Amino acid sequence: MQSLEGRVALITGASRGIGRAIAVELAAQGATVVVNYRSNQDAASAVVDEIIGAGGKANAIGADVSQFEAAGDLVAQTIEQHGQLDILVNNAGIARDNLILRLGEDDWDTVIETNLKSVFNTCKAVFKPMMRKRYGRIINISSVSGIAGNAGQTNYSASKAGMIGFSRALAREAATRGITVNVIAPGFISTDMTEDLTEDLKDLSLAAIPLGRWGDAQEVAYAVAFLASERAGYITGQVLSVDGGMVMA
Repeated sequence: MQSLEGRVALITGASRGIGRAIAVELAAQGATVVVNYRSNQDAASAVVDEIIGAGGKANAIGADVSQFEAAGDLVAQTIEQHGQLDILVNNAGIARDNLILRLGEDDWDTVIETNLKSVFNTCKAVFKPMMRKRYGRIINISSVSGIAGNAGQTNYSASKAGMIGFSRALAREAATRGITVNVIAPGFISTDMTEDLTEDLKDLSLAAIPLGRWGDAQEVAYAVAFLASERAGYITGQVLSVDGGMVMA
């Protein structure tokens, strides 16, 4: 039996990169997957087609989860269409990097709203349904930047660090309801976002990674699948770094 058979999973920001890999892996493990996207419907549909083509179950729902009402509607639609929601993976995120002397207020606000406020929005929306079932898995995708910080990323690092504090507090609130809340902090993972880095930055990053390579999105997806499974039922409030040893705390 597949480890997530009979479960329904919602993954935000799942049209590409790490989110896409998570959606495909959870579906491969037997979950019915809702692929959330903000604007790229074609990419989200391609993810759904890939999952269905492999024998899985999935559909796509567009929503800007940085908006409170939109996130609530997304959760409501998921439950209406599938009758339940067992697993929430908060993966939606953006980066607008700059040194603080050049960082504009809009770049600060947009990153905080997309990366951090969206987590509040979706978690608040799923909490009552999960509480009624006395079961739930919430997995928030942070970053090593939220643990160690990164120059030129005060906005991004703040959003990802805030996600860790939020998750640990929510884990304490949710534990007696049978809901676990955990964080995965990826390091340098090969995605569209990281491929845009300069060659100098890529070389510097490799020098800081003990395993000597960037990670693959699939390796993050494997970690998510474990935390979403029954086998991780006694794990909550934890931060799992998937970073090749870059940050050891």
